[in-house]
Amino acid sequence: MTATFRTVSGRGEATLDRHGSEFIALVAPVDTVDEAEAVIAEVESTYPDATHHVPVYRVPAGEVSADQLGDVMLREWCSDDGEPSGSSGKPALNVLVQQELQNLVAVVTRYYGGTNLGVGGLARAYSGAVKQAVDDAGIVEQVPHERFEASVDYDDSGTVRGILESTAAEFEASYDEQASFAVRVPVTESAELRERLLNATSGRVELD
Repeated sequence: MTATFRTVSGRGEATLDRHGSEFIALVAPVDTVDEAEAVIAEVESTYPDATHHVPVYRVPAGEVSADQLGDVMLREWCSDDGEPSGSSGKPALNVLVQQELQNLVAVVTRYYGGTNLGVGGLARAYSGAVKQAVDDAGIVEQVPHERFEASVDYDDSGTVRGILESTAAEFEASYDEQASFAVRVPVTESAELRERLLNATSGRVELD
């Protein structure tokens, strides 16, 4: 992984018809295996009666820190989901590899149309569907991000929220017994942000 990487700018979709079989592709940006698997589960629940769901993803194998930007391994994973071996998952994954895309997941759902396409025909259909979904989403240069949670008592919640709003961080706030902020921030800015939160609350904020 370099200081920046190529990924999709958002979700993209595409639909192909091959001899009566319908191939529905979705790509989405994700940062972790858990996020990728959540998208896969979402697609499976959206099309529960489909013949196959072929998933692929390329994500960092672990947490990314500022001193690891040039040396983070990628986890590549794919499944044929019952299609002939090598006919679907690998061709779909190759689209991401050839375009040097990472931090994303793709799922191609197939409704069988009654005509066997053969390994070559399936490979072209699955890879073509992913490529069109990537084109639909658009490609961007992105910087690695880190996630953490900041929890504080309500007296400090305004201070924490104000700091987060003044930075490049993305966050979601929830208010229960304490105020909690799920934070997503570029890894190069994470250490400074953590320090600001600790200093502003005199160490009362809990960072996980």
